[in-house]
Amino acid sequence: MSKTDKEKLFRVAFLNHGKVYELYCTGVCTSGLLGFVEISGLVFGEKDSMVVDPTEERMRDEFDGVELLHLPLHSVLRVEQVRKKGQAVIRDQESGEKVTPFPVQPGSRTRS
Repeated sequence: MSKTDKEKLFRVAFLNHGKVYELYCTGVCTSGLLGFVEISGLVFGEKDSMVVDPTEERMRDEFDGVELLHLPLHSVLRVEQVRKKGQAVIRDQESGEKVTPFPVQPGSRTRS
């Protein structure tokens, strides 16, 4: 693997449960599973940073321990090779606005 291969960084936008997820990774290729795209090397911001982005924290928790992410081909909106990492976001599919999850304590539920 050459030095330029190690430095490759991709931004991947895909649909997930009615939301558009944009995350960063170091590897994108066709999967061995027919009709899937393989995403590897998920990249998130440093946990030790003073500023905490709730959306990126949510994605980090959701994809914690994931080595390979197999996305259905029809859910991938775009793959871009980028020079530097930006902020991972979750957007509303219809409006395109950033969705910030409302903080909820584990185990608490609203009653209807």
